[in-house]
Amino acid sequence: MSDVKKFGTSAVYFTALSTIVGAIVFLRFGYAVGSVGLWGTFILIAIGHLVTIPTALAISELATNKRVEGGGEYFIISRSFGLNIGATLGMLLYLSQTISVAFYIVAFTEAFDFLFNYLYVNFDFVLPKQVISIPAMILLSVLVLKKGANMGLKVLYIAGTLVLIALLMFFFGKPVNGAGIDYFSANVSLKNSGNMFLVLAIIFPAFTGITAGVGLSGDLKNPGKSIPIGTVAATFTGLILYLLICLKFANSALPKDLVENQLIMANIAIGGKILIPLGLAACTFTSALSSIMVGPRTLQALALDNSLPIKSTNKWLRQTRKEDNEPINASLVTCVIALVFVAFGSVDSVAQIISMFFLVTYGSLCLISFLHHFGSSPAYRPTFKSKWYISLAGFVISVWAMFQISVLYTLIAYIAIIGLYIYIERYHSDRKGFSAIFANTLFQMNRGLQIYLQNKRKRSSSDQAASEDEWRPSAICISRNTFKRDSALKLLNWISYKYGFGTYLHLIDGYYSKKTTEQAKIELDRLLSNLDTSNQVYIDTLISPSTTSAIAQSIQTPGIAGMENNMVIFEYMKSEPENDLNDIMTNFRMVNAGGFDVCILGTSRKPILYKNGIHIWVSRFDTESTNLMILLGFIIMGHPSWKKANIKIFNICYAHEIDEIKQNMYELINSGRMPITETNIEIIERDEHVSVKEIINKRSIDAGLTMIGFNENTFKVEGDFSFFEGFENIGNVLFVHSNGEKTIN
Repeated sequence: MSDVKKFGTSAVYFTALSTIVGAIVFLRFGYAVGSVGLWGTFILIAIGHLVTIPTALAISELATNKRVEGGGEYFIISRSFGLNIGATLGMLLYLSQTISVAFYIVAFTEAFDFLFNYLYVNFDFVLPKQVISIPAMILLSVLVLKKGANMGLKVLYIAGTLVLIALLMFFFGKPVNGAGIDYFSANVSLKNSGNMFLVLAIIFPAFTGITAGVGLSGDLKNPGKSIPIGTVAATFTGLILYLLICLKFANSALPKDLVENQLIMANIAIGGKILIPLGLAACTFTSALSSIMVGPRTLQALALDNSLPIKSTNKWLRQTRKEDNEPINASLVTCVIALVFVAFGSVDSVAQIISMFFLVTYGSLCLISFLHHFGSSPAYRPTFKSKWYISLAGFVISVWAMFQISVLYTLIAYIAIIGLYIYIERYHSDRKGFSAIFANTLFQMNRGLQIYLQNKRKRSSSDQAASEDEWRPSAICISRNTFKRDSALKLLNWISYKYGFGTYLHLIDGYYSKKTTEQAKIELDRLLSNLDTSNQVYIDTLISPSTTSAIAQSIQTPGIAGMENNMVIFEYMKSEPENDLNDIMTNFRMVNAGGFDVCILGTSRKPILYKNGIHIWVSRFDTESTNLMILLGFIIMGHPSWKKANIKIFNICYAHEIDEIKQNMYELINSGRMPITETNIEIIERDEHVSVKEIINKRSIDAGLTMIGFNENTFKVEGDFSFFEGFENIGNVLFVHSNGEKTIN
């Protein structure tokens, strides 16, 4: 497998672009300009790109979060929505890709219109278009089956050059009837607005090629780089070409000629009688080639997930050719299906269905991106980011466009989706129908609802189970010092703002009684009235005779969103440590025994210098706390207060350990896609004459927050708080202990 040639960004770009600049550009854009005017066509192009641009951004985002394996869009959808929903949409997507091959091959025959006309005019003989389309389909099949994607891309580049030449000659061409006619005035204004969406239905296949390159994901050297760059570049290249082509049409022919002559390009271009049919042949053939390279990989991915109802079929379809890793059996099936549709001679009746299924796919990709943004999972860290509102707009416009193009075909598409899903759900009843993306979304919705209800002075509870697939903090802090200092509440709000959950309990000393209950109500009202509007922490009061009993009681109950608490936060004033550290020492043992992570916040009176960032001091002897601190640093940075800050990691070690530790840290950060640059990782050589505390005090004196790991042995000696002392000159210090290793991947 290591000898198999992998493709780069150009493969994604040209595969997508060759599908974008297809038959519709040559055969229908002139018709669009003639029918609804230049401004009307621009509006339709804008509508099309209101779907394709958000989709291009969404798929680029999704592709840089995790490696996109074979199957492209199917892989992303199935790993986000679950295998059963993924299989449903994947099968329809595959069918659309396969029928698209037939659509492009039939359009390919339009390049030979001169031959059909010649035979009809001179010999009164109507030559069936299958005479051209079937041999072309067979040739295409042989090319793909024999040479695979590698040869296909070579043909793609050659054909792309021919298309480019044809378009250049078109742009340099002259108006149809010569000079002296104001073509632009005749074409520029919006007209026949009532037929806008009828025209959109005709030209919409021009907008269905943007994800073609994603289907090559399993054959790319670096999908996380190639997919975003190639897809976005192809999308915007296509947009510019579309606008320029339409503008040229508007300046070159009268509306009547544009509507009646589908190959009006040939009359405009220099040498158009030869070059335009040649360009049409090249672009339709390459569009077919792009689709036939992508379709088999979708089918193979479905088979790899055992999505088809016959096990032996799945086994047969997932097989690849050893020498080049081509999905040979899936390619054979795709060629046969496409050939059947080509033999019918016309696929106009299913062209809109194809558009429907592509729109479903695009809408799904945009929805996945939006749900990831909304769900705010710490594990979702794409290196390329779109905006949640762009993804949401792409989803909404996709659905809207479907109904505008054809209500009937939209209903047919959704009925097909529902029917196929019910069948797959029954056949694969053992597979999870939903995935973590829904749980994350529900967690966020539930959290927002609970906070909203709290602000309205109501009480609510939730049965939502915590996700076992991804770690996120659900922290609880109990303090009687709420009205003295707010540092612990701030820390909880940083953690809870985007990724985590936080519960803050104000402790009221005493036994539960009418008097203490009334006191608790008054103090809670006071707390809530003083809260900042950006607060994301669930706040309540707790009556208890001691801190220990309060903690024991609280950690046994679910936290915000119904998620079990997994972290306890203690807090003390660094200038007066003895007042609180005794309690912390006593309660640490109990909390640690319960399997909770523990954070101890040493509060400083110094102002928080957010712009100076978070300093994390790690030790090679405590990898568990190291991983937790890095994750907490990333989570805290999600709060707007830390918007302009960064994370710096420090490690103190001996000279002979520097290279190894540096390499391990680089690998940890890169594999975890953490927003930490290598320049912000500093390995400090240990000097026996200088204490660790002296180094930390010097390097982190102006840090916004300093994080230091500790373990159970820190509290072995009763009354020994020396580990937490000696940091008076720096700001807030968060001491972190992890009860079990957190994975960064």
